[in-house]
Amino acid sequence: MFNLSEIQCERRPLVVILGPTAVGKSRVAVQVAKHFSTEVLTADSRQVYRGMDVGTDKPSADERQGVPHRLIDLADPDEPFNAGWYRRAALVELDRLYASKQLPLVVGGTGLYIRALVHGLCPAPQADPSLRAELKKLSEGQGRDRLYAELAEADPEAAARVHPNDEPKIIRALEVLRLTGVPMSAAHRQHGFHEAPFTTLLIGLQRPKEELYRRIEVRIDWQLAHGMVKETRSLLDRGYGRHLGAMKGLGYRHVAAHVAGEYDEAEMVRLFKRDTRRFAKRQMTWFRKEPGIHWVSIEQNETPEQTTRRVVSCIEQFLGTAESVACSAAGERTV
Repeated sequence: MFNLSEIQCERRPLVVILGPTAVGKSRVAVQVAKHFSTEVLTADSRQVYRGMDVGTDKPSADERQGVPHRLIDLADPDEPFNAGWYRRAALVELDRLYASKQLPLVVGGTGLYIRALVHGLCPAPQADPSLRAELKKLSEGQGRDRLYAELAEADPEAAARVHPNDEPKIIRALEVLRLTGVPMSAAHRQHGFHEAPFTTLLIGLQRPKEELYRRIEVRIDWQLAHGMVKETRSLLDRGYGRHLGAMKGLGYRHVAAHVAGEYDEAEMVRLFKRDTRRFAKRQMTWFRKEPGIHWVSIEQNETPEQTTRRVVSCIEQFLGTAESVACSAAGERTV
């Protein structure tokens, strides 16, 4: 029988369940966590914010079925948060689970957070508030396109990886370039993301595009019927303005614009669904570039229980292999 204590500490086992939004990760993850008597460590850059529940699709208490969910509600919407802070918080949780002989189960759709946890982050200078303010002012005065054009000229490789409307990432890339004189793309190549502190199993859940898009639309309809507008109004009333990164997330920016009278409800729903479909497509593009993912294709009529059994089988095979490697390294004979 697998014994987590037999795995050598420098290559500890880690299981990650990933995939695009609305693919069905959360429900499967709860069942997997119950099977292995462990917890869910969330890798979601939106669920880290307190008070943003309906719009980020945080599992309710009933949906969690008694399984602890960590790495959510870590910051207020007006507090900065990034992959480095996520990694530090996640490592604390991992150490705790290893100490209690529990298998860590990371679940989420934020590819950068998962990459940072599994492969580390390349060294980069800390944020420079004055430089960021200068770049922000430039964006406000001359337009975001002006910043993107500067990045494209100085570091075309980094620009190709960033959406022209993703101002925070554009500013960060320019900030690193101005502070160090080294393009971010070069820093990434030098680092290589080759750190391997864990023996990791990456399980990707995927569905046919049409089915995934249908599920996205159903989920958005549910969110809007269960308090998405009220939640957004409450955040705005508490002083969390539309300029905040957290408030620019999917759904919140659409509802906030509707509340401000910029377009009617029908247009709000259309844009919300359209942009979420586009987001899911970008997630899959990211994940397909990540090496070593074991993909599990979910059929249209497949139940979460059936998917869970397939995922559990994959994990058990992985753990059996990890145990064999550890025992061999320790000079023991695996039975």
